[in-house]
Amino acid sequence: MSEPGIEAYEVGGAVRDALLGLPVNDRDWVVVGSTPEQMTALGFEPVGRDFPVFLHPHSHEEYALARTERKTARGYRGFSVYCAPDVSLHDDLRRRDLTINAMARSPDGSLIDPWGGQRDLRAGILRHVSEAFTEDPVRILRLARFAARFERFTVAPETVDLMRAMVSDGEVDALVPERVWQELSRGLMETRPSRMLEVLRDCGALGRLIPELDALWGVPQRADHHPEVDTGIHISLVIDAAARLQASLPARWAALLHDLGKATTPAEVLPAHIGHEQRSAHLARQVCERLKVPNDCRELAIMAARDHGNLHRAAELRACTMVDLLERCDAIRKPARFSELLQACEADARGRAGRSDQPYPQASMWQAALQAARSIDAGAIAGASPPEPASSRAQRIRDAVHRARVEAVAAALGRPAR
Repeated sequence: MSEPGIEAYEVGGAVRDALLGLPVNDRDWVVVGSTPEQMTALGFEPVGRDFPVFLHPHSHEEYALARTERKTARGYRGFSVYCAPDVSLHDDLRRRDLTINAMARSPDGSLIDPWGGQRDLRAGILRHVSEAFTEDPVRILRLARFAARFERFTVAPETVDLMRAMVSDGEVDALVPERVWQELSRGLMETRPSRMLEVLRDCGALGRLIPELDALWGVPQRADHHPEVDTGIHISLVIDAAARLQASLPARWAALLHDLGKATTPAEVLPAHIGHEQRSAHLARQVCERLKVPNDCRELAIMAARDHGNLHRAAELRACTMVDLLERCDAIRKPARFSELLQACEADARGRAGRSDQPYPQASMWQAALQAARSIDAGAIAGASPPEPASSRAQRIRDAVHRARVEAVAAALGRPAR
């Protein structure tokens, strides 16, 4: 697209995805030889905080002035930006993260590829462009996210070495929680999120960002329940199962953290993990607080960690136990969230070697129990309650509602109430 008065090049993900034959939804542009004043005079709206980025007056696509960056301190904010008309397109592309993201298209449609991005696309390689990669530790997370998106791509050995050096130098430790969560959450929503974990573990970043999760690799489980044995491998299978189920982000995050407590099981009782659920819930809360995870993801992760074992045992439970769990999870008021919890549990059940397609009838049992429990009219029960002191009346109503729900669930599922 040629713009009067400026020299603009389409860059980045749009160029990459077009070459891969993927849909292109967003386009970004780099402008060479211009100034902020010239862009504003042409009607572009400035929106960049750290460097000059503008919105096109009609398409509203982003146009950034060509720039270079220089490292000034640790972390992803630790650099200064140089932006001037003398910065060339090649200068701008050189500071980008990966070769496959460092291509551009000129206004006449020709490909500009100074760093071999098209070659690496064909070969399926994620490779850093230059040593500038080390200046922003977020790039480690971005690369891991791309590995989850592009399943056939491998990471170039020299790029792995570079990332390991960055981790050893403490660059990952300087990342702020919000950026870590932003990249992790996006990676979890890709086609094969286990590859994100694989890349982060390979360079040592996972152990610095979520040591509670990294500790699961090498922890044995009972082979009759977990043919894959290793808990870390189980987690990788679980989050890929969640992706196949097209689970929501809260469900995928819950699936990721549901077994954290197994890393704290005393060695003398392995491979059993009795009581790991409460330990898992405590550690899930700890991780979510440290990374400042949104409430919906945090709450579901804690629930899944605490109750996934009970949810798996749906066929064995009495109606009163099922209602206790439904009330504990606030499922009566939030049935959609409970459905997400069941998604995480189904992913857990299918995230085992050789069991990726096994049925999960527990989900329909719990949905039937929830439907029966929600059929009880708490208001009608409260209205029929005799007058008495407010404190005792409230408790009596709660008890009556609970009993009615238990009876309804027992009738619906054909099992003992207590």
